[in-house]
Amino acid sequence: MKLPIKRLNLAAAALIGAALVVAAVWPHLKTPILVLGGLGLLALAAHIVLNREALGRSFTRKSFLYSGNLALVVVLVLAILVLVNYFVSKHDYRKDFTAGKLHSLSDQSVAVLENLKADVSFKGFFREGNYGRAAMENLLKLYAYHSNKVKYEFIDPDKNPGLVKRYDVTQDGTTIIEAGDKEGRITTTSEEDLTNALIKATRAQKKVICFLEGHGEATVEESGDNGFSTVKAELEKLGYEVKKQSLALADRFPKDCALLVVPGPQKDLLPNEYETVKAYLADGGRALFLVDPETQTLLPLFLADFGFKLENDIVVDTVSRLLGGDYFMPVVSEYEPHAVTANFGYATFFPYARSVEPGETKPEGATVAALAKTSPNSWSERELDQKEVKFTADKDKQGPVGLAAVSSFKTKSAPPAPASPAEGAAPADTAAAKPEPAEKETRVAVVGDSDFVKNRYYGLSGNGNFFLNIANWLTEESDLIAIQPKTQTPRTVQMTPSQGRLLMLVSLVLLPLAVLAAGVAVWLRRRAL
Repeated sequence: MKLPIKRLNLAAAALIGAALVVAAVWPHLKTPILVLGGLGLLALAAHIVLNREALGRSFTRKSFLYSGNLALVVVLVLAILVLVNYFVSKHDYRKDFTAGKLHSLSDQSVAVLENLKADVSFKGFFREGNYGRAAMENLLKLYAYHSNKVKYEFIDPDKNPGLVKRYDVTQDGTTIIEAGDKEGRITTTSEEDLTNALIKATRAQKKVICFLEGHGEATVEESGDNGFSTVKAELEKLGYEVKKQSLALADRFPKDCALLVVPGPQKDLLPNEYETVKAYLADGGRALFLVDPETQTLLPLFLADFGFKLENDIVVDTVSRLLGGDYFMPVVSEYEPHAVTANFGYATFFPYARSVEPGETKPEGATVAALAKTSPNSWSERELDQKEVKFTADKDKQGPVGLAAVSSFKTKSAPPAPASPAEGAAPADTAAAKPEPAEKETRVAVVGDSDFVKNRYYGLSGNGNFFLNIANWLTEESDLIAIQPKTQTPRTVQMTPSQGRLLMLVSLVLLPLAVLAAGVAVWLRRRAL
């Protein structure tokens, strides 16, 4: 009878441990948890009562003193760990060690968050049990980590019908972004959609991007392979307004246009159109020219005034053959240093392109820089009438060959004419009243191909991102010049809540306890020898 009485402590530990296991894995089983826990406490109380004499003698032994010292050391170590954990909780730091950076935001999202000027509130309307809530919560935690101006909360639509009606929420999983008096909303849980909605909600006003038409260019409305509808959709995601613009009958450039895109005209612009564009750029305008090879236009001559040199050639690249393309699809994998390419590392492909290099002449004070160049295995083919394409040393130019370049320079626009003095008023000092010319910056970018960003090739490697980076630099949206967020397929294992709790219990509790028990058993065994 003595042996079972001495082992009541083990029975108590087993019963209490079983109660904790059931509570962790199956918290809804209230009755078994209470029964096991109660029996364990009763067994522990019985052990103390029935073995009180032996327990009293053990308090006077040297082994108890040694055990007390050990317990004190354990308590001190735990206290140190608590203090360290408290310090770490107050100084949050994250490091993503995954190969694909699955738990990190893109450079673009980080740049947008770091440039927030005012508080932004995220409200997620997710029903209980909606699996999308965990994904959105993890994403918003990353947003809040990078900016203290981000606040978020989750609302159960079933429990808050008033808020649902106030925000006009009609779909479970809707996230609303509030920035001042502006609002954006999404119904997905992707970083790309959330960042784009944040950009729209925080922009002071929409900038207008005009695509020139009337010269055989593909249009932003065309959804076929040769259209620019994908470009339009992606620009609108970033908060721009995209529209078509004809200058043939216009006597002046539209005032609301922040960027003019000339998307590969097949016919030449009219003389008055050249004059209109020239006046626009002289007044601090921004323009992106996509100039295809073998098109009979005066664009090369026009762009020479802004520091660009365009040859009547076709770029041939033997490297593209190794990547599945033909010789007329040059590849760019390394870029020249510039704000456009600072955070850009993807390859870009240019189907049927001409060379674009910084020219020998340029506007006064202009900075002209190359953006993208082909590999040394390419060349500028200038004999376009031959049947067999091959490099001719005395006529063609050996690579690297430039495919894109940018130019920027300061201009001074004429000040508005002063108002005429009222009748009978004394004339003002003309010299003192004359306003100074306003200084503006003109920015121009030229790419020797328009096909690279059409619907067929927009999603090919970094083509679309390269175009967006150029557009963002031209419009001075510097926080958007980065890799666009990518939709990623997470590598996850689907488990039920009970399976998840069981896995946590085994990995964080049972395995450490097993190691501890093994250590104690070895210590007791060695002590008994």
